[in-house]
Amino acid sequence: MKINEQIAIDHGLKKEEYKKICDLLKRVPNLTELGIFSAMWNEHCSYKSSRLHLKKLPTSGEKVIQGPGENAGVIDIEDGDAIVFKIESHNHPSFIEPYQGAATGVGGIMRDVFTMGARPIANLNSIHFGSSQNKKTKNLLRGVVHGIGGYGNCMGVPTIAGQTSFDSSYNGNILVNAMTLGLVKKNKIFYSKAAGLNKPVIYVGSKTGRDGIHGASMASASFDEKIEEKKPTVQVGDPFTEKLLLEACLELMAGDSIIAIQDMGAAGLTSSSIEMASKGNLGIELNLNKVPCRESKMTPYEIMLSESQERMLIVLENGKEDLAKKIFDKWDLDFAIIGKTTNTKNIELYYDERQVATIPINTLVENSPMYDRKWKKTKLPKKNLIKKEEFKKFKIKEVLGKILSNPNVCSKEWIWQQYDHTVMGDTIQKPGGDSGVVRVHGTDKAIAATVDSSAIYCWAHPLTGGKQVVCESWRNLISVGATPIAITNCLNFGSPEKEENMGEFVECVQGIGEACEYLKFPVVSGNVSFYNQTKEIGIKPTPSIGGVGLMKNYKQMITMDFKEINNLVLVIGKTEGHLDQSLFARNILNEKNGPPPEINLFNEKNNGESILQLIKNNLIKTAHDVSIGGIITAVSKMCIKGNKGIEFNKPKYFMNEIEYLFCEDQGRYVIEIDPKDLKKVISILDKNSVHFDELGKIIDKNMIINQKTKVTIDELKSYNTNWLKEYMN
Repeated sequence: MKINEQIAIDHGLKKEEYKKICDLLKRVPNLTELGIFSAMWNEHCSYKSSRLHLKKLPTSGEKVIQGPGENAGVIDIEDGDAIVFKIESHNHPSFIEPYQGAATGVGGIMRDVFTMGARPIANLNSIHFGSSQNKKTKNLLRGVVHGIGGYGNCMGVPTIAGQTSFDSSYNGNILVNAMTLGLVKKNKIFYSKAAGLNKPVIYVGSKTGRDGIHGASMASASFDEKIEEKKPTVQVGDPFTEKLLLEACLELMAGDSIIAIQDMGAAGLTSSSIEMASKGNLGIELNLNKVPCRESKMTPYEIMLSESQERMLIVLENGKEDLAKKIFDKWDLDFAIIGKTTNTKNIELYYDERQVATIPINTLVENSPMYDRKWKKTKLPKKNLIKKEEFKKFKIKEVLGKILSNPNVCSKEWIWQQYDHTVMGDTIQKPGGDSGVVRVHGTDKAIAATVDSSAIYCWAHPLTGGKQVVCESWRNLISVGATPIAITNCLNFGSPEKEENMGEFVECVQGIGEACEYLKFPVVSGNVSFYNQTKEIGIKPTPSIGGVGLMKNYKQMITMDFKEINNLVLVIGKTEGHLDQSLFARNILNEKNGPPPEINLFNEKNNGESILQLIKNNLIKTAHDVSIGGIITAVSKMCIKGNKGIEFNKPKYFMNEIEYLFCEDQGRYVIEIDPKDLKKVISILDKNSVHFDELGKIIDKNMIINQKTKVTIDELKSYNTNWLKEYMN
């Protein structure tokens, strides 16, 4: 086939990019070479619109072993142990084919973790769907949840936490972000940097098929009315094969055979081979006739671009081939020596005894495009002047019922019941709390993990929203008693070619960076997903933040269920009455304008560290952070979980009761303490200059808000637990 500009454009390349390729090669590429460039230079693999801004994020810290640039980030959790973790998007495939799209998203992120030598110990997810009124939402939700559960459950890895939201901006483009944590010994971490000359390059795992060809390119394009035609670009997963691959890789890793290892994720054999060679500043030679294929007459182009799942590429030490083959034979997996490392600094492909492609590695990696795209700054919206007399017409109980049954607040038990969250026997806080918690097997240590996003706040003001989502992650870890260590991020946005969308991205990243820097909560891994839009309509900016923290003694873990009648309930952090962009403003007042709540990083850090100090001194029985829906929503969930009520104190606050209960000021926690500890608690809070309110005390059956308003626990439960079950039935 004679290659021309139009064929390059059909591959997702721009005119000027095709010209650059021809200039770099000093010739016109053939079809296989063009396919390789289109895979390596698309947005999904090259980060061409985001690299410039991602470089500004804080990525190092006292406990960071590996930051961005590897398959996953790695943090030190002491005693020679480390946690490997990352979050990835599988948005486009999950919209086209929800079950396989979500399943292979989970499979792919687990490979990113175990390719570094870590055994996966926990999965999380952040999933976002269109309006509940949208006719596609229910089937997409069902398919995605079954896909996540189907893969994770078969692998025997618990799904310990997650987040689900609904918003009409996802009607034509849902988001499926999957996160995995793995445990590894610090001295057994594996990297993807190839080293040494004439070292054998080994292909292991499943056979290569025609599924997923152009998967990465499809993930770097907007949807249009031809979406159904893209079904063949969705990969098909097999968790049972992945389980065998995991065990075989970990068995080989127990020895000293592996120089470098990389999973074949986006862009398959192309990206895995090129990235390994690039990091090692080497060349790589592959004989494509040796690649195990499950379909006949596959071309070099198809073999290089296939995204068939459950495959790995390994650079081995010479002389270790037989040992490695025995292991993979034992686990009934394909094993093939398909090439070697060279000193040419090129990728050279051979098929039927002739060279079918040769490209300098640096033209694919260092010379990939990097754009400084134009972007628009978002002004902080003016505050709404909400008339206080309007509040008189609302009954607190009715408003609370609507808030607790809102799709974004209601119990997601229907979802997480379909995930195995206790397999492996180390889950000590299951989904439904502030963070999932797993014990480090055989020790007193535990790892807490949470995943959060706040598209509404990011849409209203991206800079503030970016800060808020990091702080939300920080608070969720602290609420269970974990010291936050680091984050991974999945940045989901519309087209970077639109100035508004690019502005949302730039300012969200800036906000994330500022919060991470101040809280000493660095970014160690992540993923950018652009072009989340159908035709010209993009999603709300949705950065998902996966936070990880350490608990040195899991016996000090905190849960959010109220414990003892007559214990006191305090609100830590100041309540100012910010209603703009709150659930109350948007869903009760139907007011969509105004700024998100302000973020005070000093207060976030100070309040959080004070909570940890109280936990360390065994002064807190229960904790829960205040977020969407305000204080009353947080307290309602604590009542539901503990099957206990609360009697609110007579208000001492200088604002309307509705404002106090439903506002979404940040940096706040609701805690339960023993009355005999009140003096000690006040002493620590005063010493740290932390504001608190005495909210009330725990009682047996009801939530008594004031003389006129009483809600039973059964009523709270019915508001909160029925919506999703009824919707899905």
